Amino acid sequence: MENGILRSVKGTKDFMPQEQMIRNRIRRTLEGVFEAYGCKPLETPMIQYYDLLASKYGGGEEILKEVYRLSDQGERELALRYDLTVPLAKVVGMNPEMRLPFKRYEIGKVFRDGPVKPGRFREFIQCDVDIVGTSSMLAEAELISMAFASFQKLGLEVYVEVNNRKLLSGVLQELGVIEEMSGDVMLSLDKLEKPGVDGVQEDLRERKVEQSIVAAITSFLKSGALSLEQLTKQFSSPLVQEGAAELKQLFVYIQEAGVNGDVRFTPFLARGLGIYTGTVYEIFLQDRSISSSIGSGGRYDEIIGRFLGDGREYPAVGISFGLDVILTALAMLPAASEARAADVLIVPLGTEAASLALANQLRASGMKVELELTGKRLKKALDYANKEQIPFVAIYGENEVNSGNIVIRDMRRGAEQVMPLDEMQQWLYSAQ
Repeated sequence: MENGILRSVKGTKDFMPQEQMIRNRIRRTLEGVFEAYGCKPLETPMIQYYDLLASKYGGGEEILKEVYRLSDQGERELALRYDLTVPLAKVVGMNPEMRLPFKRYEIGKVFRDGPVKPGRFREFIQCDVDIVGTSSMLAEAELISMAFASFQKLGLEVYVEVNNRKLLSGVLQELGVIEEMSGDVMLSLDKLEKPGVDGVQEDLRERKVEQSIVAAITSFLKSGALSLEQLTKQFSSPLVQEGAAELKQLFVYIQEAGVNGDVRFTPFLARGLGIYTGTVYEIFLQDRSISSSIGSGGRYDEIIGRFLGDGREYPAVGISFGLDVILTALAMLPAASEARAADVLIVPLGTEAASLALANQLRASGMKVELELTGKRLKKALDYANKEQIPFVAIYGENEVNSGNIVIRDMRRGAEQVMPLDEMQQWLYSAQ
């Protein structure tokens, strides 16, 4: 085979065992938290009809440029899914008898033929939770609580920025921004933290926003009246008041429920301009060792109903975690290097069948056990255990079988001891 054939498709990656073990731990951790919150698992096909994904209520024109299109032998126009939300809408529409609210989670691969850069692939995993069928801010509070629980179990300290699209839209309306320009202005304000007021002012001019509007926005930003209380006093439109009331209710739920986490009001957080209708939020590492968000979501009360066109209302709110960016964050922690495929390596010295029986006994108790299969000399077997970070090696020869003992080597300390075979299991559990 020519070496040129052995290459990965651009934007994809082979995850080797050490890395994949961490990915699996992230997945198992998230699944455990999701199910603890009463979310039901759902799996949808990676292959969908193109016209479904291309619906005007799907991801929009920009994302369609990144869709992988294909056809089957029946010449049907198909595509690889680019997110997990459109397939969810399809499931809701195809199951009208579904009890609402429907709380589902899905962890699966999605595909986007977009730019490739560090941490951004064309094949990646989304971890989504959505609650369909309730307008209550209690749903948002539960998702934010779930986010803190997830990252606590993963050993990552995070904070959540929240805003409300109604609030932001209402503020811009009162500042004189017409609807056709509101998207551009939101995008500009969303970047306020980096360029500052002067940078936003310049960006607005480049976006052809009228000078009078630029002046009004600049004056507003320089006033510093950016707390929730200040905004509700300064802007009286029903849209602002409704958005502020929803945020206040959310903060009450979070505080009174004792949710242990740092939640911050961020008045210019925009996100998904064509999707979100109410609450929006993004999750960041406390130390900002990764500058981008590692999770995000919000309320999208109109999309599913419009998408299905059946005249019903489907208020919905969701949250999405980026598995690969979480992997990057965990890889920065010292504990990440401790991921291992086995707790103990059993080395048979002429006792293959007995060693297999012993390995199966330990496996049945929940321990991860690797059995040396190639007849390596003991020195090479110990070297293998070191390289694979297996903390214990059990040496089982004919002398041990006859005496009812076993030799255990602690690879971390370089210590070795002989113990009765029937005490081995308990000792290994206590020594982990």
